[in-house]
Amino acid sequence: MWQIVTHPFGTELSAIVAFLPLLWLLVSLGVWKMPAHKSCFFALIFSMALALAVWTMPMDLVLTGALDGAVLALWPILWVIFAAIFTYNITLQTGAMGKIEGLMASFSSDRRVQALLIAWGFGAFLEAAAGFGTAVAIPAAILIGLGFNPFFAAMLCLIANTVPVAFGAVGIPIITLAKVADLDVMRLTLAVAIQLTPFILIIPVALIRIMTKSFAGLKGVLGMALAAGIFFALPQLLVAIYMGPELAAIVGAVMSMLAVVVYNTVSPPKTVWRFPDEAAEDDKQVRFKTSVREQLTAWSPYIFLFVFILGTSNVICPMVSDLLGVVHTSLSIYSGPGGKPIDIAWILTPGTLIMIGALLGGFLQGISFSGVGSVLKKTCIQLQKTTITVVSIVALARVMSYSGMIGDIAVALAQVTGGFYPFIAPVIGALGTFVTGSDTNANVLFGALQKQTALQIGADPTWITAANTTGATAGKMISPQTIAIATSATGQIGMEGNLLRSTIGYCLCYTVLLGVWVYFVSVCQLF
Repeated sequence: MWQIVTHPFGTELSAIVAFLPLLWLLVSLGVWKMPAHKSCFFALIFSMALALAVWTMPMDLVLTGALDGAVLALWPILWVIFAAIFTYNITLQTGAMGKIEGLMASFSSDRRVQALLIAWGFGAFLEAAAGFGTAVAIPAAILIGLGFNPFFAAMLCLIANTVPVAFGAVGIPIITLAKVADLDVMRLTLAVAIQLTPFILIIPVALIRIMTKSFAGLKGVLGMALAAGIFFALPQLLVAIYMGPELAAIVGAVMSMLAVVVYNTVSPPKTVWRFPDEAAEDDKQVRFKTSVREQLTAWSPYIFLFVFILGTSNVICPMVSDLLGVVHTSLSIYSGPGGKPIDIAWILTPGTLIMIGALLGGFLQGISFSGVGSVLKKTCIQLQKTTITVVSIVALARVMSYSGMIGDIAVALAQVTGGFYPFIAPVIGALGTFVTGSDTNANVLFGALQKQTALQIGADPTWITAANTTGATAGKMISPQTIAIATSATGQIGMEGNLLRSTIGYCLCYTVLLGVWVYFVSVCQLF
């Protein structure tokens, strides 16, 4: 029976060799701009070759280890991604998303209120419900329609689209991280929510300060900005504690939007703030009217999802959860050291619940069976390259973990950084998202590494591993892929470098503060 070979070249050199597939990803994606599906596939082949040649892993274990990762990628990761994008495409097909967008744009002509409601609140909702660029592209387009400068609209949406990313697309990053790092998903969800809470409170205020270029610009909306943060952070924290990752950001985003609307209704700014280059009589407030019934119908896929998540929660409805949990399959694919059966829950999984909600909501909105087929086809085509990327990168992570490469990197990192590592953990997550453009992919790349390093230095593995996904939220605002989406949506193609320079300072500040927060809690053993 083959046993994992540790440090074949000694600690430092072995870690460097083990890091080569990840270095390939950094260079091919970040420098050469190679398409992600090609880069990740070649990285997988490279990691398999190293596992065979250097870590002497038998061919059958290399292949089954990669297959183990591919199955995990398909279910539940890609199934959740497919369901989330399918839901969004349904709302586009039926026109429901247009009604949701129109409602968001109709509340105030004050630019600061519009930014809080659309860039922050609605952008967070889109990230939580669908992800994959929608949270930048759609809010930025709405802001431009209201009269925002296109470049500034893109920058605001990039900065706003940070903290919601950790729970984006119905909790995919957290669910994936728990699977990859073999951690309890509820405790991991709590750790991520705690790490993000201070930044959820800060960013709405920072957005107004960035917009107005002075603290005086907060006059009249400071309370609203604080309410937008508080009513996002607290509901998200409560949902994370009692329900898990799927609805945490969705509930937080909706409550934040409601807080802004209510605050603006009760105590609107006494002076309407506009950009200096706007004429005083310009009023870009959209007059948009829909009935409560129409809005409930437009939001119905997400309402159904909320009901289904509640109804199948092991905390709220344990009998239903236990009944549906019986419908599952256990697959034993990898038989080498560290291998575990993969448990596939066919019904009690976010992807299935999202799909059921999307179909019910879509039919309520009037879509036909042929329309559903059209949306299914569109979503399949849309996710072809994403499928290759996710399958390749999860398989790569599994091969590197099973062969011992991740362990060798972790030992070297622990030796170099020692007890200072908790400060570095978010930086690694930010780097992962900068390269891959995805919090989920960053978690697949570095999740197991973070856990192993935490164990090496004697820190809480859940807290340190959570820092990977919270750090990834910072890297999202400067990721070339995200910036490309922003420039495409706002007609700013060719301005990618300017956007990067405009956001990188905020990204660095965010990452440093997050590192200090993670380090402080870890050292004081508060989690």
